Parts: sequence; structure tokens; C-alpha cells
Amino acid sequence: MSKTALFFPGQASQYVGMGRELYDNSAEVRRMYELVSDLLETDIAKLSFEGPAEELKRTKYTQPAIMLHSLSALTVLGDDRPKFDFAAGHSLGEYAALAVTGALSFDTALKAVVRRATLMEEACVQNPGTMAAVMGLSEEQIESVCREASADGVVVPANFNSANQIVISGSLAGVEKACVLAKQAGAKRAMLLEVGGAFHSPLMSPARDGLREFLRDTPIAAPVVPVVANVTGSPVRNGEEIRLLLVDQITAPVRWAQTMKTLNDSGVTKVVEIGPGKVLTGMAKREMPQCEMSNLDTLADIRALTVVGA
Repeated sequence: MSKTALFFPGQASQYVGMGRELYDNSAEVRRMYELVSDLLETDIAKLSFEGPAEELKRTKYTQPAIMLHSLSALTVLGDDRPKFDFAAGHSLGEYAALAVTGALSFDTALKAVVRRATLMEEACVQNPGTMAAVMGLSEEQIESVCREASADGVVVPANFNSANQIVISGSLAGVEKACVLAKQAGAKRAMLLEVGGAFHSPLMSPARDGLREFLRDTPIAAPVVPVVANVTGSPVRNGEEIRLLLVDQITAPVRWAQTMKTLNDSGVTKVVEIGPGKVLTGMAKREMPQCEMSNLDTLADIRALTVVGA
């Protein structure tokens, strides 16, 4: 029996102009943008649609903007949302996965992401750092490289994205040393990324503490279908477990390769990525080759889906 998974992208999927047609098409979408604008004290619609790109790349704004885009697509889809058996999101995208499955209301998810993004940007200022993508080494090799490079500064695996790509995160000195060691170990590439900080590393600990406090009284229900959690790469259906995992996610690595393996093993044959860009379906084409892939980013994508009746 065919099974479908919904994917939701994370930070770095943003682009100037994303979501504009969805905003113009729906009063409910406009209301969500107004909610986030009030929380941020910034016109997030104007920033999303007009830029500048450098400002949109700031963690404080990027995360809510991407989240708004994904939830806007779901809102415009309405009853035409694809039927699905699993949901998963990459880092920030996990909140959209929780929203589509009913674990979080859309408004609660947006408020949580605004708080998360603000806390993470503050942590980036407090504990400056960076990230790098390494291609061609195994998980064991990456872990060994990070252990050795830690003599120069904090550095840990941050995103196990696929069999071929792992992102490391930490202090500038630690990450630079790890890149040198990775190349010596046979990595095809080891390159610094243009990011605002050392996400999914111990340097994000201040954000973890703040998010725990915020989520303490946030209602989290059991999702109607399993959400594959970043921290474990395994399905979760318990609200209290989700609360703990969202806090852990701030400093723990994203196990996206394990997420895709879990979905493969569960019989998923169709993946729909909802939100800006095609990063996750791009990775899934290599790791989930048996799956039919589609993307719901623009209003044209949504109209094409509803015409087909998928």
C-alpha cells in the first residue's frame, strides 16, 4: 500500500518573494503574517516579499518567514491537502510538521518559532560560531574528526543530512580545524557555510534554556499521524515527548538521513515538500529513489495539484 510523507524545509530555504501570491490569495494567510509582524515588531510580509536578502537571512526573521510560507501553503490548500501517513521537517521545519498533524495549532506553532528564532539569534551573538558541510566521510569518520578538532574549539556533527553530506557546527577555530582534518581523512569537500551561528551545537545552549521555559506551558497534543523527530529519526506520537524533543533539538544533531531511512522502512512511496525551495526533495531523490517527489511552493504548484486531484 502506497504511503505519503509531508516534508517541511528549514533555514536556508528562504528566497526574496516567497509566499507573496499565497498572501494575496487568502485573508487567513494575511492574518498569520500580521500576527508574526506584531510579535517581531517588523513587517515580515514586506521583508519576505521585497527583502533585502541579507536582512531576510537573519535567524530572527528567516525562521518565522519560512514557517509562514509552509503554513500559508497548507492554508491555501485547505481541504485539498494531500492525504499523508507521516510528517517530518528539517530543524525549524519540524514545527510545521507538528502543525499539520495537529500537535500544535498554527498560531501556537508560529509563536513558538518566533520565540525560538529570537532565542537562537541571541545565542549566536553570545556564542559566535559557524558551520561547514563535509562530503564523502562516514558518520564515524566525522565524529572522529570532530573529537580531534575539539582541541582547537567546540565542534560537533550538526546535520546528518544524507549518506554523503554531514554538516558540522561549532566555534570558528574548531570548525576550521575539522575541515582541515576532514580533507586529510579523504573528504571530497569540506566548506564553511554562510550561516549566522553554530546551530545544533552546545553553543546554542542559552536558546535551549529559553525555549524550555517558553514551551513549558505550551499545549502540545498527540499528532494525528506520526511525526519523525529530528533528534531520534524515529516516529513520535506523544505530546510530552514532543515537548522534550523540541528542547533537545536546539543543541542535538538533526538526524535527517535516519529520518529518510525510517520512512523508507515504513513503506513511503511519495514525498511532498511544502514550503520554499526543493532542498529536501533534492536529498530524498538520492536517499529515497523509489519515491515520487513533488513540491508545493507557489500558488501555481497548489493549483496544479488541485486540478490533478492528487
